Amino acid sequence: MPTAAAVATAVAAGTAAAAAATTATAEVQAPTLLRLIWLASPALPVGGFSYSEGLEAAVDAGRLQGEAGARDWLLAQLELTLARADGPALVQAMRAWRDGDAARVRELNDWVQASRESAEFRLQAEQMGRSLVEWLKNGEQAGDARIATLAALPPAPTWPVGFALAAVLADAPEREALLAFGFGWAENLVQAAMKAVPLGQAAAQRILAALAAALPAAADRALAADAAGRVAFAPMLAVLSARHEAQYSRLFRS
Repeated sequence: MPTAAAVATAVAAGTAAAAAATTATAEVQAPTLLRLIWLASPALPVGGFSYSEGLEAAVDAGRLQGEAGARDWLLAQLELTLARADGPALVQAMRAWRDGDAARVRELNDWVQASRESAEFRLQAEQMGRSLVEWLKNGEQAGDARIATLAALPPAPTWPVGFALAAVLADAPEREALLAFGFGWAENLVQAAMKAVPLGQAAAQRILAALAAALPAAADRALAADAAGRVAFAPMLAVLSARHEAQYSRLFRS
């Protein structure tokens, strides 16, 4: 049992953390916050909900079963892909967009494409990137020249690099942009797990809660990574994505 002093310390730490979180949230203006919620929404017309990112193939192969299996799978994917690869790429792309460094933007876009180890993953990154360009072209800041730069990236803009520009246009801080990016990913993949595993709504919400709890630390790791610390290495995920491309029966896009 914890001592009274330990309880008091925990309460004080919790109060301090809550105060810090309140302060951090207060620094994000309402238009920026709403824009980030919009970007994280599954209703954003970029098609993120139509991909399972190897999850459906993992279920088919018997590697993922039930609520606990789906939770552990997605927590591992959060760490291996978002915290170490796409998250750092997004932050570094935000800085390049702010600096007007088109060469650096292209370098990061090339890296994201090279990090996609299956045709399916590359299709997803490029299709969502192109769709985001169209969304930005019809938005309030459609005249911003950087949107044309994004659209012209060869062979296509990628989702993390496009999201980075959308976050910059929203005047979003880097950490909040990472949280929005991560939560949008989590919500789409939990919805995929509901269909593929399958899971009920209560189980899905518990998994989403676990991912939400892990996201701040993942965002902090992404923020701390430099170019050398940006790592894309999830070989089993790549294998399963490749298998999904030819899976006999599937619900999700390949």
